[in-house]
Amino acid sequence: MVWFYPLNQLEISGYEAYALVWFSPLLCISTRFLNAIQSKSGILILRLLCVASVASFQAPTTLLRLQILAGGNFFAILLLLATWWHKSAYQRCMSLWGHLLGFIALLASRVWFISITPAWSNVTSNNVVIALGVIAVIDRYIAVEFPLPEAKPNTKVNTHWKKIAAGFGSLLFITHCLFGDVAVLCRWIGKGYPYTGPSPYPFSCGVFIELVTGLMIASKAGLATHFLWTWFIGGHCIIAMYYFDAYTAFAFGLLSALYTMSIWPEISDRLTSCPPVKTLTFAMGIYLIEMLFCVWTVAYNFVPGGWITREGTFYLLLFIILYIGFALLLGKGRDITKFTSKHMAFRNLDGTGPISVHADVKLLLMFLLFIGIGGYAYRGQNIRSPASNKANPNEFSTLIFTAHFMYDNEGKPSFERVAKLLNETDADVITVLESDASRPFLGNNDIAMYLSEKLHMYHDFGPSTKDHTWGNLLLSKYRIVNSTHHLLPSPNGELAPAISATLNISGTLVDVVTGHMGNEGRDDEDRKLQAEYLANITKASNRPIVFMGYIVSKPDSRDYNRIRYIGKLKDIDSSDVDRFCQYIFYNRLKRVGYARISHGELSDTEAQLAKFNILAKDSQQDNNVVVIDKNKVDPSVHFPQRFGNFYNGHHLGSDHRYHMGTPKYFTQESP
Repeated sequence: MVWFYPLNQLEISGYEAYALVWFSPLLCISTRFLNAIQSKSGILILRLLCVASVASFQAPTTLLRLQILAGGNFFAILLLLATWWHKSAYQRCMSLWGHLLGFIALLASRVWFISITPAWSNVTSNNVVIALGVIAVIDRYIAVEFPLPEAKPNTKVNTHWKKIAAGFGSLLFITHCLFGDVAVLCRWIGKGYPYTGPSPYPFSCGVFIELVTGLMIASKAGLATHFLWTWFIGGHCIIAMYYFDAYTAFAFGLLSALYTMSIWPEISDRLTSCPPVKTLTFAMGIYLIEMLFCVWTVAYNFVPGGWITREGTFYLLLFIILYIGFALLLGKGRDITKFTSKHMAFRNLDGTGPISVHADVKLLLMFLLFIGIGGYAYRGQNIRSPASNKANPNEFSTLIFTAHFMYDNEGKPSFERVAKLLNETDADVITVLESDASRPFLGNNDIAMYLSEKLHMYHDFGPSTKDHTWGNLLLSKYRIVNSTHHLLPSPNGELAPAISATLNISGTLVDVVTGHMGNEGRDDEDRKLQAEYLANITKASNRPIVFMGYIVSKPDSRDYNRIRYIGKLKDIDSSDVDRFCQYIFYNRLKRVGYARISHGELSDTEAQLAKFNILAKDSQQDNNVVVIDKNKVDPSVHFPQRFGNFYNGHHLGSDHRYHMGTPKYFTQESP
């Protein structure tokens, strides 16, 4: 929610100050306050406040939603300190495994919701999550605690509290960044057709299994603190995952997932052996710095000092690896093989041994694993091959839309509404720009997978998430023969994405080029080079071609003319001078129709729709007569009626309507 404001304003907004809620542990400097929140009633109140903050999804305004959610995070960090540093070893142990099992449960639920967090999907699922949360809070309140002696810190590690705190903050970040949803890894390593690498469905199931397995093997004595496990498996696999792509990177990513979850119990025990206030505050500070670094890496063109972090993910990963290693290897950890083990995660709670709790945890992990795998099986039943049922197989339609990361103009998730809009246009080929939400500050949502499954279309997404663009998605009802992902020249400004693909449309190979250029007024040199780059791609094609791009220039501007004329393209409607961002160009096709559909508050940008006919062999005759009365053209070429009729003006309503002097149809002769 903090990100929503600078996202719209393209600059620091001031609302970033809400991130200070992560430093709420400073209040616990007061011993009286710490004792109050660690009491049974204090923990109950904090848990209820955290659950209540989930209702922020239903808040009527964006600012109120941000304030409630920030309050929830404020109380969540206090709750973490109150329970993980509780005097009762039972409370510590139950809280740790509650967090870890809750994380796996979240991942399993996101499988069913196609990568969307259920609490942030719709009002019904939000209410269900709140109800389950209240039940869980009451259950923990009335549960009987074992009369264990007070938890004791491990004095052999607490002198290294700064490095342990930095390691914990880094572990929290990388878990959130890379494994906040099981599909994120596949978006980090994807390539173009035909060798795309592992698709999120079904390959992300492997990530889910490895994360669960990591927690299952965490009880192996000495594993987390073994030098080879930490540096060779942990460090090398994370770096290899970053440098390789496709299936090679995926294999290293699976090992990274296994490693990441296997060290959570050990590093958590070391964390809670350190002084609570300064350790947790420092850890949250490290987490916040790494999150801001992640934001700065992508949005460096709009933030102060952004040039420092540009394409600097390697340095961030290196820092994370080093400090996780320091946290695990400095000092001697507890021996969990002893019957009297004082380990936070492997404590002898019921007198049957230190691993007894973990044995129960394994049963719950298996249960959650089956739930997650069941989600893949359920979704598999609904996946079917794309179908384009047209009376004229040589006719196809294209659409360009800027999704704004699937957050509408009020900051609410718009997944279902965007899918509904795109489906109702009946478009055969769609490009969705600003579509990379596989980042922690955007919810780790896989827009490509979601729309592909909802619309039953092939998809190509690129460049990959680790390339730091805002995202470019191509959806098609026709098979994608091959594609190339491009990072457009960006010596000064934001990295800009493009895809050049070849589709098999009714036996004819048609090229499609999509791209998102830099912003006007900021990156003049970049935009010049990007226009040249895109023009070179399109002019090299000798097949029918469609270009759909976010040019951010007026018609007849330098970059518009460069792409159109040097790229050997024709504008779908050169008479439409009231455009600025999105354009549809084409060549070696016959234009049939053109429409602009209002955004209806889904985004800050409308949808543009075009229809084409594939030319007969050796024919170059286009349709040059404009018709605005749909009754004067064949009904088979009409655009969908659900968006109304010809409208000559800007439609400002919350619904979707044709506007800006469209729809238009094109014929060879006056009707």
